[in-house]
Amino acid sequence: MMKACEIMVKDVVTLTLDENTSARDAARIMNREGIGCLIAVHCGEVVGILTERDLLKRIVEECRDPKQTNVSEIMTKEVVVGSPDLQIVEATRLMFENRIKKLPIVDKNGLVGLITLTDIARATSVDDKTIRLIEALSNMHLTGESRYQIKM
Repeated sequence: MMKACEIMVKDVVTLTLDENTSARDAARIMNREGIGCLIAVHCGEVVGILTERDLLKRIVEECRDPKQTNVSEIMTKEVVVGSPDLQIVEATRLMFENRIKKLPIVDKNGLVGLITLTDIARATSVDDKTIRLIEALSNMHLTGESRYQIKM
């Protein structure tokens, strides 16, 4: 059985939290890096995750000023994490049960990786058409395609 450590992204972009880290700063990093989330760390420990969904729900929908809103106010603080030796089927189950698309992987030394649903689709025996669909859905914000226009 395949394990999380075999498919996880190891070069994870993180955000070291301090009292001056604004939602705008975080959004700039996410846009620059072309990523959908930032893992917030403090003293090497995962303390939160900020996703595009968090920005939409807690900044845009609430009409908050991203320059004046601290990341720690809007990030998800109860982070579901997995371990490097977690089997992929268990990681997938954990993600679906918790309705998350990104699973930080931690060991005793802290954050060591990140798994997304797209990573799982690529690594498993899913056919190419399904992988393209999952990637298109995961990256729809980059292409501007609606859910009805995804090209296969």
